[in-house]
Amino acid sequence: MSAPTLTSRQRARCRPDPVRWVVLIGLAVLAVITLVPFGLVALNAVKSPADYSQGGPLQPPNSLYLQGIIDFWVRVDFGEKLWNSTVIAGSVAVFAVLVSVVAAYALGIGRVRGRMWIIAIFLLANLMPQEALIYPLYYMAKEVDLYDTRLAVIIIFTAVQAAFGTYLLSAVLSRFPTEILDAARIDGAGKWHTLWRVVVPMSWPTLSVLLVFFFIWTWNEFFIPLVMLVSNENQTVPVALGVLQGQRLMDATTQSASALLGIVPAVVFFLLFQRTLTRGIAAGAVK
Repeated sequence: MSAPTLTSRQRARCRPDPVRWVVLIGLAVLAVITLVPFGLVALNAVKSPADYSQGGPLQPPNSLYLQGIIDFWVRVDFGEKLWNSTVIAGSVAVFAVLVSVVAAYALGIGRVRGRMWIIAIFLLANLMPQEALIYPLYYMAKEVDLYDTRLAVIIIFTAVQAAFGTYLLSAVLSRFPTEILDAARIDGAGKWHTLWRVVVPMSWPTLSVLLVFFFIWTWNEFFIPLVMLVSNENQTVPVALGVLQGQRLMDATTQSASALLGIVPAVVFFLLFQRTLTRGIAAGAVK
């Protein structure tokens, strides 16, 4: 009995693709280049000042030195700053997604009058720099007695992030299958029931991507929290890092420890939701 022969298409699939290997090698090189700064920060964060002065930033430490991380944690009360950033970023992510869904449902599916002008306004809001917004935001927060509170920052960034979310989701929901909406309407579902029982579950991959991005973007915000949160007990992690480093009270190893503690929570959050983010992007690409 003769062995089965491969067709030309099967042989082409078995043959190694040089373009694929070039792309993989290029991505690996870019990944290494991206990880090198994080590696240097982690290396110097566990290095004593004596090791740093003798061997510089590239030499491995003679022993594991954690006192710099402990000193920085105690000096800035990092646990409190971590809680503030988590509350603000988490609240903004949830509220901004909710506002974006409701507004985009009205614009993308409800087809309100002047839809294009409203979307253009949301786009313009995303293009405005924060420096142009800070004075009116500061004045309004003072007027309503919300200055130097986490609630003020949550409201501000909820509006900012929801502007982008509304602009994005309105384009997505404008192509929502009308057959599904008609079927829900025939079954007697109202607008709110259709939104939360039909539209939101089917759009969850896109919403999960927005949720992750809103959290990370808000976590890394510096300028508006710097102006709006002046009390030490209300400051976020980026503000605490910037203020303390601006005072020049830390050596190189403690600065590395502060940078490491500042980026680890965002990296952990991204790794925890990496599968959700990947699925959301893949689902959007398939659509």
